[in-house]
Amino acid sequence: MAKDKQPQIVTIDEVEYDANNFNEEQGLLFNHCVDLDRKIASTNFQLQQLTVGKDSFIKLLKTALEPKEE
Repeated sequence: MAKDKQPQIVTIDEVEYDANNFNEEQGLLFNHCVDLDRKIASTNFQLQQLTVGKDSFIKLLKTALEPKEE
């Protein structure tokens, strides 16, 4: 006897759904949403890295532009 799948509860607009009961189209759309969430999180992470990198280069540029004492 096969074990039943654990429920995969998805909440959309305060309504709970079990993703295991999605039909093929619903499952595909759900997978797109999950993948897009992952990509958005990854892009936000990269944006944080780029912002810190830019800030560091601006600090280096400011230092390089300061008059040098002789």
